[in-house]
Order: sequence, then structure tokens, then C-alpha cells
Amino acid sequence: MSKVKFAVAGLGRIGKIHLENLLQMDHVEVVAVMDPMEECRKYAQERKIPHIVNTYEELLVVAPFDSVVICSPTDTHADYVEMAAKAGIHVFCEKPLDLSMQRVVEVLKVVKEANIKLMLGFNRRFDKEFRKVHNLVKEGAVGQPHLVKITSRDPGAPPVSYIKQSGGLFLDMTIHDFDMARFVVGKEVEEVYAKGAVLVDPAIGEAGDIDTAVVTLTYTDGTMAVIDNSREAAYGYDQRIEVFGSNGMAQADNNYEDSHRLYTNKGISGSLPLHFFLERYAAAYRSEMASYVGSLKNGDAMAVDGTDGLRSLQIGLAAIKSLKEKRPVKIAEIGN
Repeated sequence: MSKVKFAVAGLGRIGKIHLENLLQMDHVEVVAVMDPMEECRKYAQERKIPHIVNTYEELLVVAPFDSVVICSPTDTHADYVEMAAKAGIHVFCEKPLDLSMQRVVEVLKVVKEANIKLMLGFNRRFDKEFRKVHNLVKEGAVGQPHLVKITSRDPGAPPVSYIKQSGGLFLDMTIHDFDMARFVVGKEVEEVYAKGAVLVDPAIGEAGDIDTAVVTLTYTDGTMAVIDNSREAAYGYDQRIEVFGSNGMAQADNNYEDSHRLYTNKGISGSLPLHFFLERYAAAYRSEMASYVGSLKNGDAMAVDGTDGLRSLQIGLAAIKSLKEKRPVKIAEIGN
């Protein structure tokens, strides 16, 4: 391929990020965009995208392209990936592929039969701080990993209407941490034990979800991970990771607006963590898309494939089952 031709399906917050990154990349041409909202189509017009349509069906036939970036609502992902695969179009799809294990397995079968490339949007793998911890673990710098700690707290809860269709805390928010738990030590999870509560907003509980959680993961070799989540951190977007091992420990801290510290007789103060995920992971989103484009151009394996999405969904479903049944749940109980 000389230039990789792209289409983008969905121009919400993430869709806009991916579109802007694609427009700034060499060897890439965005030829079409789809969104049912007029304001989003106007956004694409302002960026002079040649073809702008209302529906995914129109998008697939409006112009030839090599790959589609799917950023539409979760309940459309599986169908859209299938349709693209059957048309011989490569796919980058935001997570999750679907909220049903069976449906994900069906889609991955279609993808394999069509021999197209599929990458899932787990952008945290491309954060330079988290990737540094991953690389240190892989190089043996911390020795044999024993404990993994992941903190993920949002600055504010999303609308309840979003939570109702997103799959809830474990499949919307914590699924990134489940993927990171696998990625950072390169191990598979065997057992999940989840505890949760509604401590931020009663409306979230009324919608059938939780807003605060602690999840303990046990890997197949006995190594353990602890994940803590909250939908609301008063001080900003809190994203930290730690791997403790036989030879030491590797940590990645929050990103801050700046690194200043003020020391006075009243104490020490500094900047708060970056306030939102679009700021915190701006560079990661760029690296993620660059990785995907590079894989298309060079024929390399995808950095995050459909199986990675399937494994994270398994862990998420096990966490939901654990929360409901108040017991540890083996991944084997969820199925493959």
C-alpha cells in the first residue's frame, strides 16, 4: 500500500480523536465518515472529508477504502465488524467488541474466515509510562512478578443513560484495567473476585450498576493483581500501576499539568493530575493508531487483537458474576 485509505464510523469523543490523528499522519487518507448526528457530519465537513454519510451501510459503498475505524455505540460493534470483514475491509474497533462472549466468538470466526486484520482499541497499552513498566517486567528488571496493583478512578461519572448501554463499570471502565493486568506481566487470569458498592451516585445503583469496586485477580501461576476503581475522584483522573516482584518494583504514576512543587511553612503543594482521559491518553491514542497503520502497511500482527478483547471480556463477565454471587469465579466458568 502506498497510502492507506480510511473511513471512520462514529464521530463522538473517541471518533473525533481518531479522525484528527489520522488526518495528521503521512501515508493515510481519510475518504469517508459516517455519523447520524448533523453536528458530527458538520465537523467532518469542516475537515473536508470527501464523503460524509448518515448510515454504516452507506459508508461501506460510498467509496473504496482499506480500513474502517469503528467508534459507534457498543451495541453496533459486532455487526459493523462483521459487515466490514465480509466486504474485505480491515477494522480498528473500539472496545468492547460486544458484551456477549458468544457473539464475540461468532464475529472473530467471520474475521478469521475473511482474512482481514482486526485491532481492538485498548489505548492504555500505548501509554509510554505503562509500556515502560511492561518492558521492565519483560526484561526481568523486577524479577518474578508477585503482585500487580492498578488504580483507575475517573474525575466524574458518565450519564446514567450511557452506563445503561455500556455494560456497566466492569465492561465499560474496568475492562481497560483487565487488559492492562494481562498486558503488563504477560500472564493469563485464572480467577476473579469482585466487591462493589454505590458510593458516588444513587442513580447509578438504581440503574443496576456500581460506581466503586475492588477486584482481585489470580493468574494461572498464582501471581495476584488488585484493581481499585471509582467513578469519581475529586482531584482528577487517577491512573497508576505497579508491579512488585522478587527483585524489585516498577511503578507508573499519574500525569500532571506540570511538575512544580511549592514548599512553604504551611506544607507542600503541586498540580493536580490531568483531569480527563482525552488529555491523559492523548499521546497514547496517537501511538495506538500509528501502530495500527504500521501493521496494515507492513503486514505485521496487530498489537491488540480480537483474542485480547475476548480475554478481557471474560474477566469482566467473571467479575460481574463474582459480584452477584459474592464468591471467587474461575475464568473457566465463563467459557471460551
